[in-house]
Amino acid sequence: MADLLTDSQFELFRKLIYDASGITFSDNNRSILDSRLKERLREKKLTDVEEYYRLVNADGNEFKAFLDSITTNLTRFFRNQPHFDALIKYVVPHVIENKKRNGETKIRIWSAGCSTGEEPYTIAMLLKDKLPAPYSFDIMASDISLKSLLIGQQGFYPTSRVAGVPREYLDRFFTKNEKGYQVKSDLMNSVHFDYHNLRHDSGARNLDIVFCRNVLIYFDEPAQKATIDRFYRSMAQNSYLFIGHSESLFGMDTKFQFLKTEWACLYQKNE
Repeated sequence: MADLLTDSQFELFRKLIYDASGITFSDNNRSILDSRLKERLREKKLTDVEEYYRLVNADGNEFKAFLDSITTNLTRFFRNQPHFDALIKYVVPHVIENKKRNGETKIRIWSAGCSTGEEPYTIAMLLKDKLPAPYSFDIMASDISLKSLLIGQQGFYPTSRVAGVPREYLDRFFTKNEKGYQVKSDLMNSVHFDYHNLRHDSGARNLDIVFCRNVLIYFDEPAQKATIDRFYRSMAQNSYLFIGHSESLFGMDTKFQFLKTEWACLYQKNE
């Protein structure tokens, strides 16, 4: 097999990936696609790129495995602490005030692009600790990577992966063994993991809080806009959207309102 994809092969796979997921590969990250394709060819014991292209078009499971292989799953517990400060000190109190007016007690949250689960479990720990009675919460956690979702569902993390978790939370929400830390069942039961491609509508509605951090950077502008519009439709009135600190909706035609709090910047749906 050649060291690099031909230009025509690169275009075939780039279009296939974009049409399915919205993820954009440019000439700058072409080498990443090339290396991930080589891994899949070795796995399937194939030598011809175009034969693999035919395979992913014919086999839905292999296509999911291929998309899994090209995604980046960099995450950690309490990543970008100011977002979680804003969540607890600003967003949750405002959501609760809105719930009081509506006579509701359930807060609905979506961690979109949740990777291996550190983000939704971080949110769950904070809400278990800080959310006052009689309020409860439900977290939907989704990703396009089946391997990452499996790790999140299992809830086991090596010691190196829990470095950002406060000691009191480690003691309260995890069970330690010789290999690492297992999330306790009470916390695991508050997070529901599911496969979802952000290219499509999730079907969720009336969400109070959406986290989608460091995902939009892999999309081009039309795919970003379509994803943001789908988030907007899935969210309740007076709800809140967190995106990555290096991401922005500036210049995008969106109904979300920019919100600068004392702790972090985020977006609000407030028609």
